[in-house]
Amino acid sequence: MIEKGFAAVVLAACLVMLLRLALGAQRRQRFDAAAIRTWLRLRAAAITTWRWPRSRRQARQLADDAIRRASQGQWDGNVYTPDEFKRPPRDKMH
Repeated sequence: MIEKGFAAVVLAACLVMLLRLALGAQRRQRFDAAAIRTWLRLRAAAITTWRWPRSRRQARQLADDAIRRASQGQWDGNVYTPDEFKRPPRDKMH
């Protein structure tokens, strides 16, 4: 079964190369440009598909971190003051 699949891919590649040889110079340039555009689109789609679960996981992690940080500070009306902004008490000795 796999052998037939490989044979079909090789046959398609040979037919494409034969077609390319039969074209003139200008049409060959357009054909090559279209093939490159198609390859780049397929490659970008494959990369996007491969990275999609990771980007969703990263977005969820960032949202959880933002929620955690927001719960640690104090809200005064609509103003949020994180605990990191609080100054340490002054030294009364100086």
